[in-house]
Amino acid sequence: MISSGGQSNNSDDYGGVEFWSNPERTGWLTKQGEYIKTWRRRWFVLKQGKLFWFKDFDVTRVSRPRGVVPVASCLTAKGAEDVLNKQNAFELSTRDETMYFIADSEKEKEDWINSIGRSIVQNSRSVTDSELILLIPNFGLMGTCFVDWSYLRRRGEKTRALH
Repeated sequence: MISSGGQSNNSDDYGGVEFWSNPERTGWLTKQGEYIKTWRRRWFVLKQGKLFWFKDFDVTRVSRPRGVVPVASCLTAKGAEDVLNKQNAFELSTRDETMYFIADSEKEKEDWINSIGRSIVQNSRSVTDSELILLIPNFGLMGTCFVDWSYLRRRGEKTRALH
């Protein structure tokens, strides 16, 4: 579930994550609003399985995120240029919703997708190297889809990564 800035600022909401200290990835992304579909530039911080966003890049201990996504709840992180008709666009999908982002460059987009994808896998469950990434050959030019293995396991499906 995605929580936005209008909700509680209780530090427990952030799972005790010290988002201001040694994040796995940070940077500016343009994010589409959850209810009003306007685009806003936000500072994003990825740390310990959570993707936080802030209005400003000066993130400290007293900063309050505008929102947070627990990436373990995400099923995919993939390019979305075709969906949005915007360059450097990508999406994060959960069972309930899809969030859209635009990076400043193709490299930034790929770096975010890879970082979020790694975090999805690391925080979903313990996996072996052969299960890390599912490559889908007919997904477009080239696509990587990160799978929520715990969801597949609950459904009783045994799935292995394809190379």
